[in-house]
Amino acid sequence: MKLIAFHLPQFHRIVENDAWWGTGFTEWTNTSKARPLYPGHRQPKVPYENYYYNLTDSSARHWQALLAQSYGIYGFCYYHYWFNGKQLLEQPLKQILRLGAPDLPFCLSWANESWTRKWDGGPHQILMEQTYGDENEWTQHFYELLTAFRDERYIRVDGKPLFVIYRPGDIPRCTEMLDCWNRLARQNGLNGIYFVRTLGGFPLTNPDGFDADVEFEPHYTFAHSDSKYIFRSIKAENGQDHLVTNYDHLWELILGRFPHGAEEGRKIIPGAFVNWDNTPRLGIRGSSTVAATPEKFEKYLSRQIERAQTVFKSDYLFINAWNEWAEGAYLEPDQHSRFGYLEAVRNALKGKHL
Repeated sequence: MKLIAFHLPQFHRIVENDAWWGTGFTEWTNTSKARPLYPGHRQPKVPYENYYYNLTDSSARHWQALLAQSYGIYGFCYYHYWFNGKQLLEQPLKQILRLGAPDLPFCLSWANESWTRKWDGGPHQILMEQTYGDENEWTQHFYELLTAFRDERYIRVDGKPLFVIYRPGDIPRCTEMLDCWNRLARQNGLNGIYFVRTLGGFPLTNPDGFDADVEFEPHYTFAHSDSKYIFRSIKAENGQDHLVTNYDHLWELILGRFPHGAEEGRKIIPGAFVNWDNTPRLGIRGSSTVAATPEKFEKYLSRQIERAQTVFKSDYLFINAWNEWAEGAYLEPDQHSRFGYLEAVRNALKGKHL
């Protein structure tokens, strides 16, 4: 079983974020300024030993890789941002490719949605618009990725580099684009590309050309569960309504669901999530889980690993996330749980709860 953790690169300054959010903005900015909204709401989240790393520092990337390998994470799935020829947050990956280190397997997920002031990928208050172009733009995008695809560390399935697309339903000519990329891949010595569609918090579409789907949790369950009890409203300390979800209930929904599309013969890669709390970004408008602990995560991850093997017949499982600090979804150690969630991963891989 190969556990792959989604990895956010927004832990270094870029000129665009400086302009949009203020000088020096990184993911740590929202993380550190968060405050509790209700009794028992643990904010702000503080990294272990106050290690507010910068991902343009190679020592930070080596630290992450060593930690991941030590606790059983097979590799990272780095988010990739491409906007009609312009990239954002690309420097950490470029340095990884140029230096050949750290020696950790990786793949990419194209987070193809607009950047907005509301952090929702929607059509309003757009900071950087996501557009798709035609074959010329697709070709430019492919060649920008080719160095990564050729890297020996890049994760492959059936000899093809695994590439995740976050919102394929938003791409007007998606199947044509995938065909174009497969053609270019073969022209450049690859066997093609193993395209993976994300099952997330948006309407599900079925464009041709994808080899597999991946469950992106908890967004997939938030949006596509039949349960009426995922969220409940509570009064925050300021008297406003805030949505919370119960960690146990959310995980039971995940573990009790038959894989979407499996009955049609689709290959499904299961997902898992560490925790959820996006109030550092959205404040009272966000949502958060209650009752999460490393011990519970260990139990639920153990069950999902077992399902990956017996139900999904998958060699992979994707975890949200390695370092989504401003969404409360991170495996990295913090001051409260220390290395508890990483220890949970290691124990789950040993099948302790089965």
